Amino acid sequence: MRFLDYNVDEFFDEMFGEDGRPRSSARTLVRNIECLPDGELLNRQKAAERALLQMGITFNVYGENAGTEKIFPFDLVPRIVPAAEWSRIEKGLKQRIHALNLFINDLYHDQKILKDGIIPAEIILSSKAFRKQCMGFNPPRGIWCHVTGTDLVRHSDGNIYVLEDNLRCPSGVSYVLENRAVMKSMFPQVFAQSKIRPVANYPSRLRDMLEFLAPDGVTSPRCVLLTPGIYNSAYFEHSFLAQQMGIELVEGRDLVIDDGYVCMRTTKGFERVDVIYRRLDDDFLDPKCFRPDSMLGVPGLMEVYQKGNVALANAPGGGVADDKVVYAYVPRIVKYYLGEDIILPNVPTYICSEPDDLKYVVEHIDQLVVKAANESGGYGMLVGPHSTKEQCAEFAEKVQANPRNYIAQPTLALSRVPTVVDGHFEGRHVDLRPYILYGKEIFVMPGGLTRVALKKGSLVVNSSQGGGSKDTWVLADSPITEPDDFNSPPAPPTLAGAAA
Repeated sequence: MRFLDYNVDEFFDEMFGEDGRPRSSARTLVRNIECLPDGELLNRQKAAERALLQMGITFNVYGENAGTEKIFPFDLVPRIVPAAEWSRIEKGLKQRIHALNLFINDLYHDQKILKDGIIPAEIILSSKAFRKQCMGFNPPRGIWCHVTGTDLVRHSDGNIYVLEDNLRCPSGVSYVLENRAVMKSMFPQVFAQSKIRPVANYPSRLRDMLEFLAPDGVTSPRCVLLTPGIYNSAYFEHSFLAQQMGIELVEGRDLVIDDGYVCMRTTKGFERVDVIYRRLDDDFLDPKCFRPDSMLGVPGLMEVYQKGNVALANAPGGGVADDKVVYAYVPRIVKYYLGEDIILPNVPTYICSEPDDLKYVVEHIDQLVVKAANESGGYGMLVGPHSTKEQCAEFAEKVQANPRNYIAQPTLALSRVPTVVDGHFEGRHVDLRPYILYGKEIFVMPGGLTRVALKKGSLVVNSSQGGGSKDTWVLADSPITEPDDFNSPPAPPTLAGAAA
């Protein structure tokens, strides 16, 4: 396979310039691919897919056949990010998370930002993710958003924009780690020649962050990962991260409240739990505090949490910043709390609860992408230019019936990366989800999950909508000496209730 016939079209291409020549950051990779014997890249693509299949890299799909597992598609051509560009992205993400943490803390205390009119109070108070139960609460170390996955896109103007924030239970980091392991085995020469920053220390960074949250006086904290169970769409990731961190994977039924503490059932009896990395939404955490019909959480958990006897990551209530309407105000949030202009701008956004914006959206809905405030995974949205007149009219009625629940944005020309399609290269649109940990300091994983829309012309990269993934190579200014290897245990961990 060669790049001779590859066409960048009118889109920004992450690997090739407008003149068709490889960008400086991609020259080593392009040269290696061009030197491969005929058919060798396809052989490596198939080998990578077999390796991922054997690793069990899957996700569950709902709606068609509940609980059906699918292999997460993977493309061998990576996205490459130059060192200087990554430096700006990293700085911008740290700024954003710092400001959002101050914002969430303010909402559950003095609500100064509402009193000062920066954000309309009704926007926050009507948000499905705003938790009145968290008013007045001070989370361990003052941190609300411990793990964040922020979605970034590049437009045809070459600029990077923030598409949305994910502060509740962001998923996908396991694919980053497994993709890198496969790529190192497929292109060992490129890794030897390039200065690619490692990602394998993420699990150890994650565990360090969790232990930092432990209640005062606990010197050897026990951390667990709380999963909804085997039918959750991200269960593979839950088991994988528990393996990599060396902590127990538990379900709600494995935990009990005993004398004001959270304890885990084991064959040796109850053992205290100090930190819970929870991978289920607020609604299901504690039936005594949130949804009374939840069978996934732990009755009484929030009372123990509010007493400071256990730490939760992420903190309940932080999902208010995931609301897509709140997202529209983040530039103002950064300015309000930090006195700084935002480094990574939002995509220009129309707020449908504002009359002038609503009028414009309804009149131009066939030109816009319209999103529901609390939906994800590519659901609850309309891509106007790719929709029929009937679909646009129907969606306009939904927006007018409940304007608070919608925002709209111009259709971006997402950047593309060469992708293996039927034995040759074609450009496919991508986004990027870096992962940010907030513990003793704010750490941004160098890279993240590059999601790719595998359908020709599609702008929807979500796995639930037919998207796949690529490895993300962040280049360093100096040679890399740190090893980028991690240990994959041969079998998934048992749940705590069955552990010895």
